[in-house]
Amino acid sequence: MKQLFLVFIGGGFGSILRFLLGKWLNSTTDGIPYGTFAANILGSLLIGIILGFAAKNDSLTQNQTLLLATGFCGGFTTFSTFAYENHVFLKSGDFMSFAFYTIASFVVGFLAVFLGLFLVKA
Repeated sequence: MKQLFLVFIGGGFGSILRFLLGKWLNSTTDGIPYGTFAANILGSLLIGIILGFAAKNDSLTQNQTLLLATGFCGGFTTFSTFAYENHVFLKSGDFMSFAFYTIASFVVGFLAVFLGLFLVKA
């Protein structure tokens, strides 16, 4: 039960932060979802750092990892919003934004995880 509570608390804080970031960065004029992109990239970097610390000399407990990686990062990042935003691009015929957003999200997201893991090792 404690582990469920930790995921719940971390997810709540992550979701609130993602909501605020989206309000601040998502553009209503050009439709580019900078807030979602930033949340997903920052979340990828954070999960790399968190899981890197967890693996390095058992620096984090299982409960801390659940709170931060599963809870916070899980609530902060969002695949469903990413998928919906891509649907909107396709529906409107904006294939360039669709391609750029999708490719950039995957490439930069993977690089952010690797960077997080690298930073912990250094």
